Amino acid sequence: MREDIAKYRRMSKIQPQSFRDLETPPYWAAYDSGLELLGRQETGLALPRLEEALQESLSQIESCRADCEGPEEQQREEEEEEGTGSKGGLYEAIAGHWIRVLQCRQRCVGDTATRPGRMFPVPDFLPNQLKRLHEAHAQVGNLSQAMENVLSVLLFYPEDEAAKEALNRYQTQLGEPRPGLGPREDIRRFVFRSLGEKRQLYYAMEHLGTSFKDPDPWTPAAFIPETLREKLREDQEQRSWDHEPPQQKPLTYWKDVLLLEGVTLTQDARQLNGSERAVLDGLLTPAECGVLLQLAKDAAEAGSRSGYRGRRSPHTPHERFEGLTVLKAAQLARAGAVGTQGAKLLLEVSERVRTLTQAYFSPERPLHLSFTHLVCRSAIEGEQEQRMDLSHPVHADNCILDPDTGECWREPPAYTYRDYSGLLYLNDDFQGGDLFFTEPNALTVRAQVRPRCGRLVAFSSGGENPHGVWAVTRGRRCALALWHTWAPEHREQEWTEAKELLQEPEEEEEEEEEEEEEEKEKQPSRDPSPEPPSRRLQRVQDKSGKPPRVREEL
Repeated sequence: MREDIAKYRRMSKIQPQSFRDLETPPYWAAYDSGLELLGRQETGLALPRLEEALQESLSQIESCRADCEGPEEQQREEEEEEGTGSKGGLYEAIAGHWIRVLQCRQRCVGDTATRPGRMFPVPDFLPNQLKRLHEAHAQVGNLSQAMENVLSVLLFYPEDEAAKEALNRYQTQLGEPRPGLGPREDIRRFVFRSLGEKRQLYYAMEHLGTSFKDPDPWTPAAFIPETLREKLREDQEQRSWDHEPPQQKPLTYWKDVLLLEGVTLTQDARQLNGSERAVLDGLLTPAECGVLLQLAKDAAEAGSRSGYRGRRSPHTPHERFEGLTVLKAAQLARAGAVGTQGAKLLLEVSERVRTLTQAYFSPERPLHLSFTHLVCRSAIEGEQEQRMDLSHPVHADNCILDPDTGECWREPPAYTYRDYSGLLYLNDDFQGGDLFFTEPNALTVRAQVRPRCGRLVAFSSGGENPHGVWAVTRGRRCALALWHTWAPEHREQEWTEAKELLQEPEEEEEEEEEEEEEEKEKQPSRDPSPEPPSRRLQRVQDKSGKPPRVREEL
């Protein structure tokens, strides 16, 4: 449905008001509308929508908090009926009930920050709304309101350098101090009350053995008992490491790798108008491209035996799609349906891409291949007139892109463990099919890359790199798609299976040769025309491949 809506948005004469969402709560509608107006530089119109979004968000939180006592009481009664409730006296019952109420109230912020149909909340939902408000007020000259909102941000993050710099700037522009100017009262009450509840919940964790998962990253460390800080800090560091946004790294350390591989950097992130993007040329020779293209052709011709027959693409009805994995290629090679050379090269090239991707983007943390796929897309003749769809719609590789808000949700069914992506092209004799990067709105194109033999486009797999493929309107476009992960548990098991499968014939052939030679040496007298000893020794030496000392003894 998202792809269909994106297609409709690209149609001429379609206006934003043509789309009406019947499910989104009012505060989300106001928030999205405010962001859209900010994106169009209509700050004056955005301000009332952003203020409405904040007020409605706070109202939603209050409504959620009011519902906490009823359901929690019902839950306690159900636990008692099932025999799982508290067995203590009045004190234990009151404490248990109150802790459940507080836990429920703390969850209300996360519930409010979670879009309908999503699994996870938008991080720092309230502080981020305040940041947008103070910046918008400053743009239109409302400095008092800008100060009020930036002071509210500092209630959450007192050491936020950007907020402190903005506050100093506003104070300088205002001149003399304004009496009574402080944080917003609604935000001050919210923060004061939330911290009071957190203090009680952490006390219960320390002394009563209860559990509490703090939903807020802004909770001051002083509110967490010392006995709990170390474990909570380790958990937070692990979460930060898992979801740390990628940063572009200096290129000096990997120049030796490029020289060794004969690869050239054609475009970096700056030239591609983004972050964590690169175009590298020279990863394949024309001959190697030919071998892999022949592998794709042979696998396609294998038909039903290969599982590689050209079907309609899952992304567009106007193209055929063929996909070959490394394990399927190895199996076809063992069966004699494709050449062994192509299957072996597919394995080697995927490892070549992994090595370069790690050297360029992640030298301090090992990358593992998580999936390797040789993919060909072919235009269907007679179905290319007035095409409006794409060969592959705009998406991100490890999160669900929401073009309306520009957010990318790192949750299933997305492959959340993918960290870096690569596309290694095999040919350019087709029409269309260029890769392009967009803004998070999935409409504004920021960069475009034309495929060619041996060209690798590598990039981080998150929402910072939305990308798609223009329609292939003539010919057949083939590329090797690869995804990499930091998580060893998600490494591609089929790659190892394929390697072992392709090594077996070589080992069997070597064993057969050794057995033949041993048999001949055991029965020299049966040779009707024996070779001179020196010639026979030289022949055995050449085939044995053993060190000189061993060969002389033989």
